[in-house]
Amino acid sequence: MHNTVSQKIKELQLKFPPPPKPAGVYRPILVVDKYLYVSGQAPVNFDGSLMQGRVGEDLDIDAGYQAARQVGLTMLSTIITHFGDIDKVKRVVKVLGMVNSTPDFQRHPLVMNGFSELMAEVFGNEYGIGARSAVGMMLPDGIPVEVEALFELH
Repeated sequence: MHNTVSQKIKELQLKFPPPPKPAGVYRPILVVDKYLYVSGQAPVNFDGSLMQGRVGEDLDIDAGYQAARQVGLTMLSTIITHFGDIDKVKRVVKVLGMVNSTPDFQRHPLVMNGFSELMAEVFGNEYGIGARSAVGMMLPDGIPVEVEALFELH
């Protein structure tokens, strides 16, 4: 028998930040048929504040990677809080990663690996790696990374 996602989270000793409160008119998550849509998530620190910075200016690739990983922890926190049973999540389907970066920064996929590698750790390589886009843009509130994702449910 394979470990459940919740068992894997315990094994990895992951700690989650508080899920963010919606900052507009939207749902943090939405279930349609067998899919769980997660609205764009920012990197929330463990004290509830938002990580800040711009990759290529305030943050290097490694700090951007850590911010993207923190978005992954934030997203898992949001799923557990608003959906409930993380073990009902089967796989990552699609990820859109947005990196707040300077115009000359070109390594967005390396930053987004912070999120993707966490999902692979939690869900395994077969189910934790989905289709992905990684783009650079200006993001709200000075956050370094925002990620939205689509998951398939059991």
